[in-house]
Amino acid sequence: MSKEKLKNKKKFDNNKYSVESYKNKIITFVKKNGKKPLPSKELAAKCRSIKGNEKNYKTAVTELLQEGTICERRKGIVMCEILGFFKAEVMRLNKTFGFIKRCDNNEEIFVPGKYLSGAMPKDIVLAKYIESRSGKPEGEVLDILVPSAAKLTGIIVEEDGRKYFLADTMSKTPVKIEENDIEYHTGDKVMAELCRMGKRHRDHKVKIVFCFGNSQNAACCAESILAVNDIEKEFSENAKREAQKIAAAGVWADDYTNRLDLRNNLIFTIDSAESKDLDDAVSIERTQNGYKLGVHIADVSHYVKGNSPLDKEALNRGTSIYYADKVIPMLPKELSNGICSLNPNENRLTFSAIMNISSDGKLIDFKFEKSVICSRVKGVYSEINSILAETADEKILEKYRELIPSIEIMNELADKLIANRKKRGAPNIETSESKLIINDEQLCIDVKPRTRGKSEMIIEEFMLLANESAARLAREKQIPFVYRIHETPSPEKTDDLKSGLRRLNVEIPVFSQVKPAHLAEILENAKDKPFYPVVNMMTLRSMAKAKYHTEPVGHFGLALDDYAHFTSPIRRYPDLAIHRILSDLISGADSQWLQKRYAGFAAKASEHSTAAEIKAMSIERNCEDCYKAEFMQQHVGEEFEGLISSVTEFGFYVELDNTVEGLVHVNSLPEGYYNYDGYFTLSDEYSGKSYSIGDRISVICSRADVNTGNIDFDIKI
Repeated sequence: MSKEKLKNKKKFDNNKYSVESYKNKIITFVKKNGKKPLPSKELAAKCRSIKGNEKNYKTAVTELLQEGTICERRKGIVMCEILGFFKAEVMRLNKTFGFIKRCDNNEEIFVPGKYLSGAMPKDIVLAKYIESRSGKPEGEVLDILVPSAAKLTGIIVEEDGRKYFLADTMSKTPVKIEENDIEYHTGDKVMAELCRMGKRHRDHKVKIVFCFGNSQNAACCAESILAVNDIEKEFSENAKREAQKIAAAGVWADDYTNRLDLRNNLIFTIDSAESKDLDDAVSIERTQNGYKLGVHIADVSHYVKGNSPLDKEALNRGTSIYYADKVIPMLPKELSNGICSLNPNENRLTFSAIMNISSDGKLIDFKFEKSVICSRVKGVYSEINSILAETADEKILEKYRELIPSIEIMNELADKLIANRKKRGAPNIETSESKLIINDEQLCIDVKPRTRGKSEMIIEEFMLLANESAARLAREKQIPFVYRIHETPSPEKTDDLKSGLRRLNVEIPVFSQVKPAHLAEILENAKDKPFYPVVNMMTLRSMAKAKYHTEPVGHFGLALDDYAHFTSPIRRYPDLAIHRILSDLISGADSQWLQKRYAGFAAKASEHSTAAEIKAMSIERNCEDCYKAEFMQQHVGEEFEGLISSVTEFGFYVELDNTVEGLVHVNSLPEGYYNYDGYFTLSDEYSGKSYSIGDRISVICSRADVNTGNIDFDIKI
């Protein structure tokens, strides 16, 4: 045999016994066997696994098992799809149940605790459907294909003189701890790693890797929430060095080249008193046809270049995270609170949206320009509200004396914009926000509703107009972009809303496909009625979740065809992303060049920013719950007035006037047989007593657990 033929034969033989070749053989033979398991030895023989190639054969089997293509049963190997098995990821766990998501179609499936087989969050598992009790998909975990390296948080509990780890999620049963040199005490909040996995959660064993401190201290619990979500508080050394270099360079006259110089214009910021990252300023003047409104945004993209260390950090973070009195910024403080912040009496580089608006509040035209400004005043919402209400003291009037005519024009224009929003049918859904009062010892000493005055509404309307203009420009120019979209409610959610409204005898407009104006009309029909809170809540729950996307789908909740986030590049990556794209557009780049440069970037920024926003909102909500529970611990046994905010089969939630929410469990109610109507009422079959969303009720705080953020109420009898 010639050397060439010998070489080709060896190459053929190598291919014959490669991992991919074995995988193809395994699938062929296992499929052929149908539902009957193919014994492992027989499969190896059929595949002709020979000495010297066992490694490739075993690798092929392992990979197919991990991929969820085949599975091992008691008598051999079977194709997963033939048995109806599928691969899924464990999304989240509760004490008594969990949720998995199919890897092929993203369907979420409920899994009762006894069918979790010890699976942990982020594990890739093999699962199957089981008979559902609720009508929604339910499943069972059969095997763990790829274990995750998920971290767990929980508390240290003590039983019979021995310490155990009780996870915040996973199981009601404490698990054993493998001792190491980390010091912890009973009642501490800790982070653990799985070091031995059992078939059930109770059979797992963990090692403690970090102790946060007392589990009944909200600050400790907040730290654990950040840690388990892999939130980095510190920036990388490269990002810090870059930020320090930018801050040290400052703003120079050379930076003003090719910029619109607005330093002599009457421009100012309006924000909360505690804000340090001021990324938007405004200016206004009357024109012959109406108004000229300037929205001037910190030109963050001038400093944060694509693929730089700062940009990579910002993309990874996606958004700043705000909780209690703290912030984990998207950008280092040298930028967020320094050179990018539009501080008063300091020259700052900005990206301006300059809009001409008609006398009736309609957008006539707009332009975007790079600019330089010098803000006159750091405006504060509460102070400007007092000016508008004519209750401002002399000190405030003196601070804003130069700006008062502008404030009056802004108020006039905002009224027209608000009226126009109502005319175009945007539903006005009410939501409650909380303000936590934290003392010097980092304890929550009060919780108050966060109120919105007229100046907050003015700035909101102006930012909406700038955001709409940015999105319209991108759509008209057909360039890659990161839009903020809010899709039409699904038919299923719309049907649920209609069913609930019929039970309340609320007038429902006739429609085949729901429009924003239909929801606005529903809310208007229920206004001033006792059940208005129910209708408001049901309408809110019928809505889709807003997200970022590369297609201009429009914003249902705002009743706008064009919408994007342009106004907060210091704290939101999508805003920074579109600043970068628009900067090149106004510099003269054509749509074809922009498409090549930014199409992939816009898609990545949209997807990543949506995920980051969801994570940030969850973190902020969970941290807030812990601080609220810390506050309520100081008021256990006290009586409060509140509103029933939601109802379930196991009780109902009551929101106090200060926005704190707690559960009245059905077991704590007076003796009776309680039925849940599936919508908004829990009623006693015998006495006829009922509890519905929107009812005012007196409750007593019976328990507050900082570790879980759960608060329990008893009704006052």
